[in-house]
Amino acid sequence: MVCLENPLVQQICNLYEKISSLESLKPSKDVDMLFTQLVATCKPPNPIDVTTLCVRIQEMRTNLIKLCGEAEGYLESHFSSILGSFDNPLDHLSLFPYYDNYLNLSQLEYNILSKHSPNLPKKVAFVGSGPLPLSSIVLASFHLTSTYFHNYDIEPSANSMASKLVSSDPDLSKRMKFHTTDIMDVEDDLKEFDAVFLAALVGMDKEAKIRVIDHLAKHMAPGATLMVRSAHGARAFLYPIVDPCDLRGFQVLSIFHPTDDVINSVVIARKSPTLQPMHYHEQPLVSPMKIPPNNFLEIQAFNPLNFGNQLAIEKHLT
Repeated sequence: MVCLENPLVQQICNLYEKISSLESLKPSKDVDMLFTQLVATCKPPNPIDVTTLCVRIQEMRTNLIKLCGEAEGYLESHFSSILGSFDNPLDHLSLFPYYDNYLNLSQLEYNILSKHSPNLPKKVAFVGSGPLPLSSIVLASFHLTSTYFHNYDIEPSANSMASKLVSSDPDLSKRMKFHTTDIMDVEDDLKEFDAVFLAALVGMDKEAKIRVIDHLAKHMAPGATLMVRSAHGARAFLYPIVDPCDLRGFQVLSIFHPTDDVINSVVIARKSPTLQPMHYHEQPLVSPMKIPPNNFLEIQAFNPLNFGNQLAIEKHLT
């Protein structure tokens, strides 16, 4: 099989076999070690196009992405349980070892929204918020301090844990809501949001991701902002890819392909009044050592596939 002759593919297949043979993906020494190795293998910029690989490897990639999502869920649940044991969980968020990453990411997201939106959103939806919704919490606490956040997750236990984190806070308990529902069942309510965030692992494969995006395009209000996480090169073994052609009904404003430690690519789009495709800028992010003036700093939030502080630069649209 030709694709198995690729050393990178061989390494990833070997790691997949080890990860898939684990008895549990809950946080442990073995889980941490294998996912660290997986990221180290996939992180370096690589011209590989995973969509051209053989069927066997495509199936392996789909399964690997699902395993990554499962591991992330266990990790978030673990720390959400710890934080939820305090009387005031929000006073102890720094116990999460990658809390600083979320602080930096929320600053970036706030900058992006400010850049691409004439007005800051009054009402935001976060799809796939999980049991530890740090992005929503940090944005609501420090940046969008009068915005209402509606967090959507299909798992009742995730929302139960997440709501417990903000229930004792007099401000966020009023501005942050949690909905246990499939986003595909949400229609009219989507028109009320000025911005929608789509988590990287909502839609584990291409078809599922496109179905979600098409649903958002059908029901979001014209002019509303959509932020989607994607992947590029070897990093697409970790996350689903979102191509510009997948965003039917949206004006793609910019696509970020980091070349350093940031794993996810980021797609920023705006709901169009029609379903016509529109122009966008796609470019790799420049090295942090060569920062042109007036650029935005991107720092990727933690997930089980991202370790440490991760920097990337977005060039201004021209």
